[in-house]
Amino acid sequence: MEHDSHTDEEIQKIYLLKNIAVVGMSKNPDKAAHYVPKYLDEQGYNIIPVNPTATEILGKKCYSSLLDIPDEVDIVDIFRPSDQVLQVIEDSIKIKPKVVWLQEGIHNPEAEGIARKSGIDVVFNRCMLAEHQRLF
Repeated sequence: MEHDSHTDEEIQKIYLLKNIAVVGMSKNPDKAAHYVPKYLDEQGYNIIPVNPTATEILGKKCYSSLLDIPDEVDIVDIFRPSDQVLQVIEDSIKIKPKVVWLQEGIHNPEAEGIARKSGIDVVFNRCMLAEHQRLF
């Protein structure tokens, strides 16, 4: 699977944004949906867990939906199967993040096109942990 066409410089600029809502964040420390946001939290990012089955992850309040988050969200980091991305993108458009980031292995061209038409930058099939370690 290919990934988006962002240059390394463009990806580095995305990392200047600090408020990251993680859709599908897991309580299970063995899952990427847990250890990737944990790593980002340790790097100084403000992680906002989104998981309807949890009330708290990593000591942070967990929200059932992006629409429940009262604070500004810069990046929506998506850990959901590709066929579930469209609903997350539709919710994302309502909260107006600057970037939607689809983790490694996740790609939904239709949903990504909708996000771009709404002025949201889209990164797909890339891991936020791996890219951060590679670039910094």
